[in-house]
Amino acid sequence: MTDKPILGSGPIEPVLLKDALEERYLAYALSTIMHRALPDVRDGLKPVHRRILYAMRELGLDPDSGYRKCAKIVGETMGNFHPHGNQAIYDALARLAQDFAVRYPLVDGQGNFGNIDGDNPAADRYTEARLTPVAADLLEGIDEDTVTFRPNYDGREQEPTVLPAAFPNLLANGSAGIAVGMATNIPPHNVDELCAALLHLIKHPSATLEKLVEMIPGPDFPTGGVLVEPREHILEAYRTGRGGFRLRAKWAKEDTGRGGYQIVVTEIPYQVQKAKLIEKIAELLTEKKLPLLGDVRDESAEEIRLILEPKSRTVDSVLLMESLFRLTELEVRFGLNMNVLSAGQIPNVLSLRDVLKQWLEHRIDVLVRRSRYRLKKIEHRLEVLDGYLIAYLNIDEVIRIVRFEDNPKAKLIERFKLSEVQADAVLNLRLKSLSRLEEVEIKAEHDKLSGEQRNLNELLASEELQWDRISEEVRATRERYSKKTALGRRRTSFADAPDIDVDLDAALVEKEPITVILSEKGWIRALKGHHDDLSKLDFKQGDSLKYAVKAQTTDKLVLFATNGRFFTLEASHLPGGRGHGEPVRLMVDLEENQDFVECFVHRPGRKLLVASTGGYGFVVPEDEVIASTRKGKQVLNVAVGEEAGVCVPAEGDHVATIGENRKMLVFPLSEVNEMSRGKGTILQRLKDGALADVCVFAKKEGLSWLDTAGRSFTLAWSDLGEWVGSRSQAGRAAPRGFPRSNRFGPRFR
Repeated sequence: MTDKPILGSGPIEPVLLKDALEERYLAYALSTIMHRALPDVRDGLKPVHRRILYAMRELGLDPDSGYRKCAKIVGETMGNFHPHGNQAIYDALARLAQDFAVRYPLVDGQGNFGNIDGDNPAADRYTEARLTPVAADLLEGIDEDTVTFRPNYDGREQEPTVLPAAFPNLLANGSAGIAVGMATNIPPHNVDELCAALLHLIKHPSATLEKLVEMIPGPDFPTGGVLVEPREHILEAYRTGRGGFRLRAKWAKEDTGRGGYQIVVTEIPYQVQKAKLIEKIAELLTEKKLPLLGDVRDESAEEIRLILEPKSRTVDSVLLMESLFRLTELEVRFGLNMNVLSAGQIPNVLSLRDVLKQWLEHRIDVLVRRSRYRLKKIEHRLEVLDGYLIAYLNIDEVIRIVRFEDNPKAKLIERFKLSEVQADAVLNLRLKSLSRLEEVEIKAEHDKLSGEQRNLNELLASEELQWDRISEEVRATRERYSKKTALGRRRTSFADAPDIDVDLDAALVEKEPITVILSEKGWIRALKGHHDDLSKLDFKQGDSLKYAVKAQTTDKLVLFATNGRFFTLEASHLPGGRGHGEPVRLMVDLEENQDFVECFVHRPGRKLLVASTGGYGFVVPEDEVIASTRKGKQVLNVAVGEEAGVCVPAEGDHVATIGENRKMLVFPLSEVNEMSRGKGTILQRLKDGALADVCVFAKKEGLSWLDTAGRSFTLAWSDLGEWVGSRSQAGRAAPRGFPRSNRFGPRFR
């Protein structure tokens, strides 16, 4: 029987769980960031895409070759370079072939590779693929020591750490990925515009971002659309590497005759699935959240054609589309987060200028490595050609040595001072090459290679010549993918979002007249239509009518409470007129010991005069009292023992106040402060009782009130002299005939 190992002895080592978790999670995070989620700024590819393209090249799937089954490509990639799930590899491969997902496809697919409706590609055994010319540009020169190779996952193969990338793929095709604690999201751009900016940056290394954005005005999405982001926002996004772009569907108004029309959508935003978009619009239509829209149908074939029919011919087309842009994915915000790997190792967020600059630096590195590789080849070939020339000049002696010497190689090296490479080349010469014509061709080749060698040495010694060569390559790329070509034409257009004054929230609700009923006990409901005779209204036992307000379903209802707080309700959300309605306290947070002072329809731009029973008050813009939450908005601060008592429209030039002591005071409205919140200033000094009511009126129209019989009575300005004074005075006894209720009457209704 063996003894149990003692803890801490032998191969068992104690490790703190915290340290072990930190170490392992850090390793996982670094692996995710560097080998899975973030693209390399130089070729714009993640490892899985780079391995797919390299595996396809190794299979000989060039643009002018035949297609091969995607299952073969996936198997080759997984077996040699990417030991992960074949479905993940195939998904990445299929996306590279989708012209609605990739601006410049890297894979030329044959078969069903999915569609813009969101349907999945066919299985990899049914589809075939080969490289596109764009992918060929990315791989160009990979066999000429232009990039560094590393061992694959099991050490049996070599794979490139980055591609030579003669095509600015990162910005041209964009990228998206989520790593650990960071993410990337880069939209695609137009190559013609990118090349123009690159050429300018080569010529002017200190070029400003503003100048570069003149040439690259914004993204160019595969599915087109209309970019409505302001230029200053685009500039800031490209400057910081973070931001976003508002992208809308492209639409046009199409007449259907007899004054009718329909909206035709021909381009939808990037990464929006058409089938789900239509499903969402239909769902909102069923839920009556799109009252301006009558119907939606899909007439798409190869080109997108969505038909949107308005509810009626009187519906404004721009307003209809604005409502759809707000509620559906006909408008999306595409985020920009240029978080990439610099030099394949350092994750950082780069500006547009930095991305372009680092791609150019990579191209210089590729050019230098390629030139040095070519120089080595030329040097080797010249060495061989020099050996050939020596052999031709001494052909008889060479033949004698080869025929009669036991060790011809050593003898040739000794006799003619040849190198081993030259001796091997001479010994491998064919007899038919020993002609005068061949000697002439060798001399011509020698001269040609010598000239190329001089040019390459000059290129490596001159930074200016290197940038000239890169400029030529960029111009060639621009020519291949210019806006004149079908692939290179700009698809995404630019426009300003229309400046619509109409309240879209109100427009999304069908406008109908209603009468809002608020009872003494706080029950609220909305009767259809405008009612004047409310005598037949039914209330709960012990309850009665408090306020009746004529409104529209598109209006906002404002409630002013005794605690000085304003509450806002959407008229369209009020319960219907059947029954007794619902307690308003279920809709707003109002304490049990508080009540409502006033109820009225919001009118933008109007001003209100609010006052407490203590006689303090001020003028407040009505737009400032609108509350966005059920907690309301505190506007009038009331002292202990007092409460908010008055809220009236501040429409006029004079104010009349009256207290419970029946003392009335008239003074100019200009003496009342305008504020958004506070206690206010004293309006009327009251020794006995509280402030009862306030009225704002125009001097030329006189002061009006309702008498006890409900009749209107007006006192002209000339008859108000004894009550006119300054704010904060005590006032004088009310005029004869003024109501015993000490109220001027309703001001909002």
